[in-house]
Amino acid sequence: MNNTFQEIAREAARADQIFHIEDIQTLWSSYGKIMRYGLRGSDRERVVIKHVKLPDQAHHPRGWNTDLSHQRKIKSYHVESAWYRDWSKMCDERCRVPHCLALEEEEDEFLMVFEDLDASGFPVRKESVSMQEMQVCLRWLAHFHATFMGQAPAGLWEVGTYWHLDTRPDELAALEDRELKTAAAAIDQALSAARYQTFVHGDAKLANFCFSQSGEQVAAVDFQYVGGGCGMKDVAYFIGSCLYEEDCERYEATLLDYYFAQLREALMERGSTVDPDAVEQEWRVLYPLAWTDFHRFVKGWSPGHWKIHGYSERIAREVVSQMNLRSA
Repeated sequence: MNNTFQEIAREAARADQIFHIEDIQTLWSSYGKIMRYGLRGSDRERVVIKHVKLPDQAHHPRGWNTDLSHQRKIKSYHVESAWYRDWSKMCDERCRVPHCLALEEEEDEFLMVFEDLDASGFPVRKESVSMQEMQVCLRWLAHFHATFMGQAPAGLWEVGTYWHLDTRPDELAALEDRELKTAAAAIDQALSAARYQTFVHGDAKLANFCFSQSGEQVAAVDFQYVGGGCGMKDVAYFIGSCLYEEDCERYEATLLDYYFAQLREALMERGSTVDPDAVEQEWRVLYPLAWTDFHRFVKGWSPGHWKIHGYSERIAREVVSQMNLRSA
């Protein structure tokens, strides 16, 4: 991190000194790092810094190394900066996100300085979760979706999620499932035409939720692909990130019932004029389409991925069949 960025981070944290503690993770395709820094002479002990340094040549772990991929990543960092600058303050404790202390952009670098969620009571990361812990994350999503219901995603992705069809032509071209490839545009259109639109997190996998020690509260991170969309995209993607094939089938109804109960409560708490019954009626029908939309991406992107299983294939076949009937 260059000296100018270090000085910006120090001033944002109101510290006399700032020092590197550890690298938390390397960003996808080596586009930078997320790091923890310690502070001296500040009310805070630590901050987390996301430093993006665009490489001269991208090295994608799965071989998707194109200019389109590079431009998509650049836009994602502009979007994340816009999210924290213009929108994140609308999130309250019921859909907790890290407080952003500073944002800076240069020609080939981005700096984002955040509170350290570990120090703020969210120190736990989970690789597997109980039903109750999944519900905590679904409650976060319900409140997030209620907060931004009907908002126009200014400065964000017009259509959120990192697998959106228009941004993934290479993966669509590589898809060998001809029926799914043919139906892809109709599935995308059905999701985009939903009457009830909100903001979707866009990468709401389990790894992007930070849990409290008790597991009863969460905060979410990584808003590179936040944008407009049907909330079912987040819900389907989140559930798929937590469960293997047999449990997707077993718990689908229970988890959806819980999410919609929480969404109803969240809309009412916010005094929304949106009818929760109407949202549920529309979005329940769109859940399998949202699942299939992500499945389409995965099959083109990484045909051997563990998420390509019998449940996903069955859902996709049913959705494709419905699309075919509509167009007949």
